[in-house]
Amino acid sequence: MITKGYFPGVLGKVIELHARYYHEHWGLDLSFETQEGRELCDFMSRFREGADLFRAALVDGTFAGAIAIDAGPRPEEGVRLRWFIVDPLFQGKGIGRRLLDEALSFCASAGYRRVYLWTFRGLDAARRLYEGAGFRLAEENEVAQWGQSVREQMFELIRDIGDVR
Repeated sequence: MITKGYFPGVLGKVIELHARYYHEHWGLDLSFETQEGRELCDFMSRFREGADLFRAALVDGTFAGAIAIDAGPRPEEGVRLRWFIVDPLFQGKGIGRRLLDEALSFCASAGYRRVYLWTFRGLDAARRLYEGAGFRLAEENEVAQWGQSVREQMFELIRDIGDVR
């Protein structure tokens, strides 16, 4: 497996994988796909090298997954881990762990103290990865969105790593 940043067509691959996976496995509707697409494109439009991170995993040249760190306008308040997904064809091969490790290594080297992410209850394999990396559940709410009622969860990782950007 190799990881790389942006390349032509990768945004469509990330959005398609999210849309297919979350529709097939969780019944999420078109509003989920449009939100993911809009927010990913907005992120890439304002991407700042060194502050933000985007990585795609490729296995023998085939797109296998992705992850991003979105520093947003106030990274001192925390950076957001986003668009973390591994194609089911490649799950269980350590790709998710490698993507997460690369993203968290970037955060540590950038001096980011707080990393957080939003997910929802039931994504147990991802939760095990998050908790194994030191994330803790910080917030949980029942919300109606994406054509479903979901138990949204916010996990955060807080590090004592010195100065924060």
